Amino acid sequence: MNGTMIHVIASILVREGCLDEYIGHFRDNLPNVRAEKGCVRYEPCLDAGTGWKAQDLSPRRVTVVETWETMDALRAHSQAPHMVAFREKAGGLVESMSLQVLRPV
Repeated sequence: MNGTMIHVIASILVREGCLDEYIGHFRDNLPNVRAEKGCVRYEPCLDAGTGWKAQDLSPRRVTVVETWETMDALRAHSQAPHMVAFREKAGGLVESMSLQVLRPV
């Protein structure tokens, strides 16, 4: 599985009143993540609220869409010093989080 492209969908529910601060920390860290070996895509998104389909919408949810060249690249990302620092800065702003780590079929 180490040679297979990996996709990640991270859903982060930010504490009430903390969205702007969280996004600020996230944006500050974006260049570091995108420069990592194996990072293909790393993009924070907010609910669009289009009304197109039934969605569990939340103005406090940040969804991160990621693509990594390999599982090893994703593992290295999670341990990168800038990610450790990001979690220390922004972790207290997070109410809950879920991750989906996916591989193409």
